Amino acid sequence: MILIIDFGSQFNQLIARRVREAQVYCQIEPPTILVEKIRDLQPRGIILSGGPSSIYEENSPRVDPAIFELNIPVLGICYGLQFMVDALGGEVQKATKREYGFAEFTTDSDSGLFDKVKKVSQCWMSHGDSIVKAPAGFEIIGSTDNTRIAAVTHAGKKLFGLQFHPEVHHTPEGRRMLRNFLFTVCNCKQTWTMKSFAKTAVAQVRETVGDKKVILGLSGGVDSSVAAVLIHQAIGQKLTCIFVDNGVMRKNETAKLKQVLKQHLHINIRFVSAKQKFLLALKGISDPERKRKIIGKIFMDVFEAEAKKIKGAEFLAQGTLYPDVIESVSAFGGPTAVIKSHHNVGGLPKKMKLKLVEPLKFLFKDEVRLLGKALGLPDELIWRQPFPGPGLAIRIIGEVTAKRLSILREVDAVLLEEIKAGGYYKKLWQSFAVLLPLKSVGVMGDKRTYENIVALRAVTSKDAMTADWAKLPHALLGRISNRIINEVTGVNRVVYDISSKPPSTIEWE
Repeated sequence: MILIIDFGSQFNQLIARRVREAQVYCQIEPPTILVEKIRDLQPRGIILSGGPSSIYEENSPRVDPAIFELNIPVLGICYGLQFMVDALGGEVQKATKREYGFAEFTTDSDSGLFDKVKKVSQCWMSHGDSIVKAPAGFEIIGSTDNTRIAAVTHAGKKLFGLQFHPEVHHTPEGRRMLRNFLFTVCNCKQTWTMKSFAKTAVAQVRETVGDKKVILGLSGGVDSSVAAVLIHQAIGQKLTCIFVDNGVMRKNETAKLKQVLKQHLHINIRFVSAKQKFLLALKGISDPERKRKIIGKIFMDVFEAEAKKIKGAEFLAQGTLYPDVIESVSAFGGPTAVIKSHHNVGGLPKKMKLKLVEPLKFLFKDEVRLLGKALGLPDELIWRQPFPGPGLAIRIIGEVTAKRLSILREVDAVLLEEIKAGGYYKKLWQSFAVLLPLKSVGVMGDKRTYENIVALRAVTSKDAMTADWAKLPHALLGRISNRIINEVTGVNRVVYDISSKPPSTIEWE
């Protein structure tokens, strides 16, 4: 495996993706990780990520420099390189000329990191500091017009550093550089596949749980469904799934899911209706974080009440994924900012006294789909678009009421029907509608109207860490808009969201 130290870069997860795409397992850890833990993990190599800090700033993130004495190859990227240089006696200063965007990189090396890499190639820079002096024993092996020290190596200790970002697609030779680090330098083997992960994960769940019982909150989405099948393979009938109808689902969603889940998941599932509890608690609430937390708390209350009926349950399983963890907490104790809370992340009410089982928490969504395929789940479940735990409550900007829910359900149903009919459902990461807290003037039947505005959102993505707005055909958008305005009472205007992530998030709340 490869260990990635998180210094707060927006590209950390992209580094992880590149490693996993090469069929090598990797794990992201904070710079506070102890050297003893690194020894226990026994990584074949360590990658130090970039980050927004300057190495000479007070409280800039640092990992124990003892990592350079572990006889493990290390690759420093951007800030990770600057940390390496500073820790080993070199010098980093504020650059006289900052470098952001494309640059022409030149190397005179043809081995190690640069085996079969072009001598001159494009790279992507993003730094305001530069190395002015390399540490003793290091050789400068690459530069750009603006950055004299753009790549360094200490051949004897197998230490490498790149000032640019090899993980982004703007650095065409970057994947080859990373693969050289994995296979030429670290001697990794390509053993990371979903079949191998499934085998290991089933064994880990079996070992963790033993002969105890597990309960799992099943939403019908791909994450919880895959988690349920994987855990069921590990412990069989000792797993009980609980499906809570929170009243903020899509049109006819509960009935459809009930049918699909019973048909394809031969697992013990309990269905619990709690619509009124959720809607009553959401009355008058507009703040999105409060909505998320209220829904999370009531879900846990309902779940706890049902869980108490299951004698001998000692574990709670969740379909938590890597992006959930990353966006909910400060990147494993690292310097990444909290984006939004997820009610399935961050522990359990103490009174529940259950231990967590999260077999998917180091996977990205597309990896979970591959895992679902490896486990034999039907496409109907594997290719369901992501749907947030708080449901339509965070797609209604402002207060959630029965009337506003009814409007959004009808709008959403039209949108999905047309997206599927147009052959775009599997091509999109997500497609949904948002009910805005605004009204606009319109004309219907020669009469003035003052009705609701809905925004349509459709994005393409690989793992939800970044996303681009979908360039849907104008004819399709026109059909969707016409149908919504004609068929859904209370809506007279439809707009299309053309923001990418970052800077926007996929969901509006």
